[in-house]
Amino acid sequence: MKKLLFIFGTRPEAVKMAPLIKEFNKHRGEFDVKVLVTAQHRQMLDQVLDFFEIKPDWDLNLMKSNQTLFDITADGLRGIEKVLAEYNADVIFVQGDTTTVLIGALAAFYKKIKVAHIEAGLRSGNKFSPYPEEMNRTIAGHIADFHFAPTEKARESLAKENIKRNVYVVGNTVIDALHLGLDIVKKKNDGEFKKLFNFIDFSKKIILVTGHRRESFGAPFEDMCGALKEISLRFADEIEIIYPAHLNPHVQAPVKNILSNLKNVHLIEPLDYPKLIWLMEKSYIVLTDSGGIQEEAPALGKPVLVMRDVTERQEGIDAGTAKLVGTSFFKIVAETQNLISNEKEYEKMAHAVNPYGDGTSSRQIVEILKKHIHIEQ
Repeated sequence: MKKLLFIFGTRPEAVKMAPLIKEFNKHRGEFDVKVLVTAQHRQMLDQVLDFFEIKPDWDLNLMKSNQTLFDITADGLRGIEKVLAEYNADVIFVQGDTTTVLIGALAAFYKKIKVAHIEAGLRSGNKFSPYPEEMNRTIAGHIADFHFAPTEKARESLAKENIKRNVYVVGNTVIDALHLGLDIVKKKNDGEFKKLFNFIDFSKKIILVTGHRRESFGAPFEDMCGALKEISLRFADEIEIIYPAHLNPHVQAPVKNILSNLKNVHLIEPLDYPKLIWLMEKSYIVLTDSGGIQEEAPALGKPVLVMRDVTERQEGIDAGTAKLVGTSFFKIVAETQNLISNEKEYEKMAHAVNPYGDGTSSRQIVEILKKHIHIEQ
């Protein structure tokens, strides 16, 4: 029986690991599955663990006020070292590009344990955008033994770095998680969520906004908020804008200064995963600088406008499910207006084929690893 250790620390990692953990647990005769969370983020991580009913075997509980990348990296490495002394894993799974991914891969390397990198091969080409994620995933990619790439483009990015062995294009597990999550929500909480969001007029076109990237702080973020204000005024009777604003003061200040007191703009607390995907399904358009949402929203037929200057998810742009609008006031307003007013353009984006998979990524990964175990035996 092969010992598998899943290491993650943030909400996005937990979301994308959840369906994979559940899939491996269906094969208990072949795999011993353990979960280690660093809790690089605490509250939002716990919400996902509870929702998907995943109980960690180890919890480093790293999060502290005013934590730095130095804190997470040093404290996390020491914590993982202690766990690996107790549990001699055969394969360590890391997902994406957080600091937890970096230290998980590095700890595995120090102990000469194989690493499986989920969502491998994403690259922006700029080591400071997104920061520190671009370097986290690049370093993890050069340590990893198994590379589960979401798209052919991601595979090509790895090949350019001479990473060609054990690279598999499987789609992204975020799509698996989305469908699994919506099934859970519809069975348990649909009525509850309707009551919770009773302040929203769902007969209007709903625009869901998420924006929090640190590289946009300052003037770019103010431009984004100014664009949202202009859109809300131009389409006052047609749309509702829902913005779950990140708690970071660099986000809160411009959001409240520019977007408060607009009748069709609802500034709300950050949403846990089930509420976010429920609201995403009800939305007409999504404006975001989030990586995962660029993959999730198209799976629900929702056009995405990406409020970043560069994205490592270029496949969505190429496929037509998303458009890159940067932080430009004029471009955000123009492209949003086009989707609201031009039905043909909207339908073109809404029905474009999502390049990030069909919800079978977890099954593919399990089957690939089973074959490797068979070969080794």
